[in-house]
Amino acid sequence: MTIDSVRSCCRSFPHVEETVQWEDDLVFKVGGKMFAVMPLEPAPVRLSFKCSPEDFAELTERPGIIPAPYLARAHWVALETEDALPAAELKRQLRAAYDLVYAKLPKKTRDRRRC
Repeated sequence: MTIDSVRSCCRSFPHVEETVQWEDDLVFKVGGKMFAVMPLEPAPVRLSFKCSPEDFAELTERPGIIPAPYLARAHWVALETEDALPAAELKRQLRAAYDLVYAKLPKKTRDRRRC
């Protein structure tokens, strides 16, 4: 899991916006809402993303995955190591994070994004 591989994965989803926030965090959004965050500088957390309540419970039981600081109450997890998840599973989780956030967007916003 490199910055380039995460960027490539997230940017492959429709209408994804990529910004740098909080000085050195790469933030991926859809409809102005975050679904994944990756620090650009070395940090204790390598990647954070939104997940379903079921996935949150399952993922946080795995080694190297913790509730995301400040965002755990919204069912975000944080990967402490690059190999906490296999690449294919990470891609599935990032797509699920995107889908969860997209589904919560107002219908009017979702309809505009389909064009």
